Amino acid sequence: MLRRTIRCLTITLAAVAITLPVSAQQKRLTLDDVYGTGRRPDFSGGAPFRLTWMDDRHYLWPKEVRPGDRTSGVEWLKVEAETGKTEPLFDAGRFEAALAKTPGVEPASARIRARSAGLSFDPKYTGTLLTLDGDLHYYSFGSGMLTRLTSASGEEEEATFSPDGASVAFVRGGNLYVVDRARPRERQLTRDGGGLVQNGKLDWVYFEELYNRSWRGYWWSPDSSHLAFLQVDDRPVPEYPITDHVAGPYAARSTRYPRAGDPNPEAKLGIVRASDGSTAWADLSRYTPGRYLIVNVDWKRDSRAVVYQVQNREQTWLDLNLADPGSGASRTLLRETSQAWVDILGSPKWLKDGSLLWRSGRSGRTHLYHFAADGKLIRPVTTGEWDVTALSGVDESAGWVYFQGTERSPTGDDLYRTRLDGTGMHRLTQASGTHTARVSPGATAFIDTFSDAGTPPQVQLCRADGAPIRVLHRPSLELVKRYRLVRPELHQVKTRDGFTMEAALYKPPDFDPSRKYPVLHMVYGGPGAPTVDNRWSFDLFRQLVVQQGVLVWLCDNRTASAKGIRSAWPLYRNFGELELRDVEDGLGWLKQQPYVDADRIGISGWSFGGYLTSYALTHSKSFAMGIAGGSVTDWREYDSIYTERYMGLPQDNPEGYQRSSVRAAAKDLHGKLLLIHGTMDDNVHMQNTLQLSYDLQRAGKPFRLMLYPRAGHGVSDRQQVRHMREMMMEFIRETLRPEDPPNTALRDDR
Repeated sequence: MLRRTIRCLTITLAAVAITLPVSAQQKRLTLDDVYGTGRRPDFSGGAPFRLTWMDDRHYLWPKEVRPGDRTSGVEWLKVEAETGKTEPLFDAGRFEAALAKTPGVEPASARIRARSAGLSFDPKYTGTLLTLDGDLHYYSFGSGMLTRLTSASGEEEEATFSPDGASVAFVRGGNLYVVDRARPRERQLTRDGGGLVQNGKLDWVYFEELYNRSWRGYWWSPDSSHLAFLQVDDRPVPEYPITDHVAGPYAARSTRYPRAGDPNPEAKLGIVRASDGSTAWADLSRYTPGRYLIVNVDWKRDSRAVVYQVQNREQTWLDLNLADPGSGASRTLLRETSQAWVDILGSPKWLKDGSLLWRSGRSGRTHLYHFAADGKLIRPVTTGEWDVTALSGVDESAGWVYFQGTERSPTGDDLYRTRLDGTGMHRLTQASGTHTARVSPGATAFIDTFSDAGTPPQVQLCRADGAPIRVLHRPSLELVKRYRLVRPELHQVKTRDGFTMEAALYKPPDFDPSRKYPVLHMVYGGPGAPTVDNRWSFDLFRQLVVQQGVLVWLCDNRTASAKGIRSAWPLYRNFGELELRDVEDGLGWLKQQPYVDADRIGISGWSFGGYLTSYALTHSKSFAMGIAGGSVTDWREYDSIYTERYMGLPQDNPEGYQRSSVRAAAKDLHGKLLLIHGTMDDNVHMQNTLQLSYDLQRAGKPFRLMLYPRAGHGVSDRQQVRHMREMMMEFIRETLRPEDPPNTALRDDR
């Protein structure tokens, strides 16, 4: 999936006074504040994130230790939800001492490991799994003992505990293994993996496009007796080299990357018994080899069936299937279809009577449906011109279904509950904005993190009916009050055919309505990926641009909006044209504002936003400049699963691919263009930008190019990031020519 990796740096901030003059207590942001290599200001407001329910009475809090402390990292705390009574989950000092006794573990490493935010706990939170000296170890919080679980050569990857905590599964050399925790003895479950054939580990395109950027390709049964796993064979997939041009004399690694129309990896679904390795293969004989994708795998709650979803290559339908763990015999419960593509919306929720709750976009909006055990529809649980964004929990004894949705606003999110028959639906969260709710395992309470455009993140504990229990966090404003940071104005803008687009406008802190300002439109624009929402979420690069005297504009074209999958369907088989038309309709509203200089409008984006930026500059005369990073420049060069979902196969839609190409229109470039790309980008290959560069050169079109060695689909090296942002700021100042603000963001005012 195309990622908005560098498109924005979103940091949560507390409320600030934005109209006061700069004083000794207030200052403007500088590049060093945001991207410097030293200690940066913390703009998070101190909200606790990643709170996880342990049971209905306790949650786990990885509390950040003060930066700069010798024990910096996190302190893992067990919190009694209703009272707030807190205790350490384990003795970090004792853990550190045990690690320090291990050969090859330096004292500094022991301190870091004992306070890592990435610890993997067993299901009862009585110990943790870690890799030392190339092998798996288990540390018991109770005994303080560190037990080595594996001793073989080769890397153990994607290790996880079984649901009962008695075993650990992992992948080594392309094969799946299990080791018992109490008496370490590993068992090899598969033997036909290795090289380009992986059992239990995904390849790049399955990782990127189907399994939420997780490499793990196996799933424990709830009773810990079996594992379902994918065997992914990359041998049919074309090879693509990724080169490190900095390491000498030459360093390259080969990846397997299917472009649109190329052969995909071949996938099979196996079910293996954890005790002895006996394996059954799911019967996929009704699907044409090479023409299907296995897009989701899970288990029924009784462990009697593997639940898996299959799509055709073009993703115009999706089957929900059940496979018998012993024989692999399969049957289809239901099939989803649409007029364009079918989105993958997660696993079904199985109820005690064998029926299931299923999230579907079959109506053009995403809603919950109740199906019987045989796959027959009982009834829709939710309906309306809004979307269910997540199924959050079910309380079967009380008859409630909990979910998040956009019923109140497409730019927000709320927690709701309804009866299983669809009656009695009501909203549990009160303030208008964005709520992220974590419902406890038994649906007795939820943790609500809330913010809106004028409120920093606040966290509180609520009962299942929405009644507040206690506030877990109120943000500190001490640091962020020093900075003159602007809040966006939220607007709604009509397209020429009446679609309502959501938009946000950032004005400089010393905004003067009598002046004429240039505009930078920061865009992403990809299907179902909005940038405008009612949450306290500030992009500090936007703030730097605004403080240069440039208006920053965000406007979600209809296909990128959070207004149902049907809003994205009109782009089917033709990227670029409709998105640009909506972008220009948004600019039409902007140009009517008396403070906007219509001759100084720029556009900037990364990934799909880079594509839309370069497409705009080659298909429109509305923009004075554009900054396109990590851009797809011809959809025949991007990966098969993402591209074919929206465009079909190139051989079936050659006209659509040609119309959507930036390269094909290189001769029509208007405005100043800056291209940016990481040289080791394994997602959108640098080849895209180099091919466009070649076409622009042959067309006699001037442009600028900046490559970042060793960078991937996002520039992450702190010094390179600062270099990139300073270059972008200078390009904006040069091409949009803002009047100098009273204090420039390129100078440190302290």
